[in-house]
Amino acid sequence: MKNKNPLLPGFHLQTLHRTPRTQQQMLADKIAEIKQKTFAQIGACFAKYIPEKYLLPEEDGSMSRNRIFSKENTFWAFFSQVLDSDGGCKEVVRKFQAYLSLKADIIISSSTGAYCKARQNLHIDGIKEIFQHTANIKPKSSHTSIENRRVIVIDGTSASMPDSEENCMEWPLKSNIKPGCGFPVINICALFLLETGVLLSYKDGDKHSSEITMFREQWDIFKKNDIALADKGFCNYFDIAKLKDKHVDSVMVLKNRKPVKAKDAVKVLGKNDLLVEWKKPAWNKRSAYSKEEWKSLPETLILRQIKVTVLVPGFRTQEYYIITTLHDAIVYTPEALAALYFKRWDVELFFRDIKTTMGMDVLRCKTPDMIRKEILMHFIAYNCIRHIMCDAAKEADIKVRRISFKGTLQALRQWEPYLVQSEGKRGEKSRLLARLYKAITEDLLLDRPDRSEPRCKKRRPKNYQLLNKPRAEIKEIKHRSRYRAETA
Repeated sequence: MKNKNPLLPGFHLQTLHRTPRTQQQMLADKIAEIKQKTFAQIGACFAKYIPEKYLLPEEDGSMSRNRIFSKENTFWAFFSQVLDSDGGCKEVVRKFQAYLSLKADIIISSSTGAYCKARQNLHIDGIKEIFQHTANIKPKSSHTSIENRRVIVIDGTSASMPDSEENCMEWPLKSNIKPGCGFPVINICALFLLETGVLLSYKDGDKHSSEITMFREQWDIFKKNDIALADKGFCNYFDIAKLKDKHVDSVMVLKNRKPVKAKDAVKVLGKNDLLVEWKKPAWNKRSAYSKEEWKSLPETLILRQIKVTVLVPGFRTQEYYIITTLHDAIVYTPEALAALYFKRWDVELFFRDIKTTMGMDVLRCKTPDMIRKEILMHFIAYNCIRHIMCDAAKEADIKVRRISFKGTLQALRQWEPYLVQSEGKRGEKSRLLARLYKAITEDLLLDRPDRSEPRCKKRRPKNYQLLNKPRAEIKEIKHRSRYRAETA
C-alpha cells in the first residue's frame, strides 16, 4: 500500500503492512536519508568547474531548508535538463525518481510542480556568478591562435520563446506580425575565445537592441594585447579607436568605406597590403555615441588594409578587405591574418553547438526571469563541456578544434548514469572519467580544409499553410490532395 507523506507533498513510499508507529519511524528514517542524498552526482565530471561554494543556501535564507529540491539538487537538475536531448521538466523529474530509487529506494511524485517552483527560487545573480566562474577558468590548451595572443571573436544571434503575455511584453513582436501569429525573439551578442570556444561574456536585448551596442557593453572583457576578431558589422571608426585605447588590436572586414588605392596609401607594405589613413567621421544626433565621446576620438587612424582574394570554389565571397591595427607585416603576414579571419567562421559553429546541438534555438520558459535563467544554464553547460574538451585534448596532446562538441555531449549523456552509480566506490569514478576522456579524443573530426559551408537547407519543409491569423480567426484550407480530388 502507498502512504502519503504529510511533510513532503507528492512524496510516498512503497511499504508493507506495519503498525502506525513503525510506519512513522520508517518515514522519519527515509526523510533523513533523503536529506543526505544529493543530485550532484549528475554533474560528477563538472564539479571541478563549478565549486560547491556557489551551491550553498542563499544568505537571505531562501532555499536554505533541506528539501528534496534543495539549491544544489535544483541547480544540477536544471543543468542536467539542458544537457538532455528531450530538455523537458518531466524528463528531469523522471531522472530524479530513478536516482532516488537507486540510492534510497524512494519514490517521489511525477508532478513537475515542485521542481519548477524550485527553479524559480534560484537567484539569477547566483547563476550569473557561476557562469562568470566558468568563463574565467583558464582553458588547458597548449595551442594558441597567433603570436601567443588571446583572440576574442564577436558575433550575434537570436532565439525564440513561447508567446506568453509576459514574454511578449519584455520582447515585443515586430510590427508586421499579427498577435498570436509569431513568437518573441531575444537578441544576443556574445564574445568567445577563438581557439577553445569558451563563452566569455554576452548581453541580450529586444528587437531595438543592435549587436554593436551590446558589444560595447562588454568591452571590460578585453585585456591588454587581446585581438578582437569580428565581421563587417562591427567595423567602424569609433570601436576600432576605443579598442586601440585599451591596447586591444582589431581584425575586421571593411564596411561602409571605399577601399583605399595604393596611390593614396600612407605606405605600401606589399602586394595588396597597405597602410592607410582614416579620418574621423562627422558626428550627428543619431550617432550611437555622445558628442563628448566623439570629441575624445583621434582625428585620424593609421590602419592596415589587406585585400584577400578567395580562390576556393563554392565560397560566397570572392574578395574582401581586412582592416586591422596590426601594422607589422613581418610578424603578422597577410596570409596569417587571412587565415585568422577564415577561423572567424568558427563562431557560427559555436552558436550552432549551443542552439542546435543543445537545443537553445527555441526556449521553453514562459516568463522573462526564467528565460534569462534558461539561457544562463545553457551557457554554463556549454562552457563546462568546452572545458572537458580542453582537458581531454591536453591529455591526448591534440588540438581541441579536432574534438567534436556533439560527440562529447553524446558521450556525457551515456556516461552520466554510470557516474551516478559509481558514488562511493573508490577509484571507480576516476576510472570512468579517464575512459570518458579517452572516448572523447578517439573519434576526431576529419580535417577538411577549405570545405564549403553553404547556408542552405536540403530538406524541404512540409507544404502546410502559414498561421497568419490568430487561431480563432484562421480558416484552415483542406489538404491539397483532398482539395484537388474535390475540384477534379
